[in-house]
Amino acid sequence: MGQPVSVTQQPSATPGRVRFELNRSLTGQGHERYTSAVASRTGKPSDVLANRFFETGTVSAVHVYGNMITVDVKPGSSSDSLIKVVEDLYQYWTPGKVPPSEEELMAQAPKSEVTAAPSADGSPSAGVVDSRIPAALLARSQAALAKARAKQG
Repeated sequence: MGQPVSVTQQPSATPGRVRFELNRSLTGQGHERYTSAVASRTGKPSDVLANRFFETGTVSAVHVYGNMITVDVKPGSSSDSLIKVVEDLYQYWTPGKVPPSEEELMAQAPKSEVTAAPSADGSPSAGVVDSRIPAALLARSQAALAKARAKQG
């Protein structure tokens, strides 16, 4: 399950370097250069891809620009398996992998702080509010709800 990435592998004029052209942009207009695995600077697709390249043990450097990826392969290593790394970038479940249960997913979800808020109409669900909601947005939402209920009679 996920989105397959269409990739074309092209040789480079420089020995030990391989280029990949994708059907989607990974960095927009920015250049990203990696000489080692990163501690996921921002979790961007280019960071994730670079980490996966370095995990193979065959890569010494990665450069990503838009939809072009340039990979420097370590001397004596093969670049044959690298195209699969790019193709599977957005694949989340592969055949044979069991998806997590609902309980496991809920355990990973961040806990939100729930606080009591003044309820205009006294309904129990309106008195519980997630503290991550900005006060101005909450007030505007409550005013619109009160107005809609007044129209309904």
